[in-house]
Amino acid sequence: MIKETIKQNGRLFLRFFISFVATCLLVGVLCVTASALSNAEGDAQTEVLAENPGTEPADESLLKQLIGIDGSQTLEVILIITVLSIAPSFLVMVTSFTRIVIVFSFLRNAMQTQSIPPNSILMGLSLFLTLFIMWPTFTQINEQAYQPYSKGEITINEMIGKTGDTLKIFMLKNTSRSNMQFFLDLKGDAVYEASVLSAEAAEAQAQAQAEANGETERESVIDEDFIKPIEPIESIEQVPVNLNETEHDLTYYTDQLGLETVIPAFILSELTRAFQMGFMIFIPFLVIDIVVSSTLMAMGMMMLPPSMISLPFKIMLFVLVDGWQMLVGTLVNSFNI
Repeated sequence: MIKETIKQNGRLFLRFFISFVATCLLVGVLCVTASALSNAEGDAQTEVLAENPGTEPADESLLKQLIGIDGSQTLEVILIITVLSIAPSFLVMVTSFTRIVIVFSFLRNAMQTQSIPPNSILMGLSLFLTLFIMWPTFTQINEQAYQPYSKGEITINEMIGKTGDTLKIFMLKNTSRSNMQFFLDLKGDAVYEASVLSAEAAEAQAQAQAEANGETERESVIDEDFIKPIEPIESIEQVPVNLNETEHDLTYYTDQLGLETVIPAFILSELTRAFQMGFMIFIPFLVIDIVVSSTLMAMGMMMLPPSMISLPFKIMLFVLVDGWQMLVGTLVNSFNI
């Protein structure tokens, strides 16, 4: 037993070592290739500048446009590889894909059909439903961000900002207030609303603040001998708001909520709604399992697996009620677009 464990650990270590060496070699080849391309581009640019002394070197690198810092081509290649590696996960988390694929997984587990439909079918259907649901958002991003950038009307930073704002609005429409307030409390932050104070209240507040700071008594802002205005002078104060108690939608606080808070709150809301829908999906199939198990017990067929008998009834029920159309319609209508 010990020898087998040692052999298995040795194989795992060997696989890890080979993978690590292959990764290092791949990164090295990419860096060397990028460095060679960078040197070639630099030589070409030097020749162009030598032929045209009056021209200035053009600096249009992607890294320069993103963060405003000039970097080598090697660093740009590493940045592009990193972005491409995390882009699928990022797109999955900020779209409707999460809720859809979890609900489909719950359906397959409730029906106990093992690997039917296959994972590839469920993933493909989830992707196309995500495209169907997110189409208005993608259209808005194309019209307001990508097309102006492709025409040279805005910079890449402005394009990224408009894209993030559009996705943020979609996520806020589908995020629960409790989850957003939960992450705001974890962050130690809050959202604010403008509160209007009368002239007397503003004067009292300023006087109290002056006394708290140890300052001398301040003169009143309102002169009694001066002609009083028809409408009272007002002052605006930012008051923190509890999102669970406010009447405004979360999109009202779009400017105050950053993506670092919106994205995790949106993901948590998606998981919560997906599990709620999964619970509702399980109920009818659970009733069928209970009825079949009770019937088999009453007939004395205790050695016969109930799942073998209940599976045809589950499939028949799902087909008779047009389950796919019902489930897809419920999923699509559950999103606020």
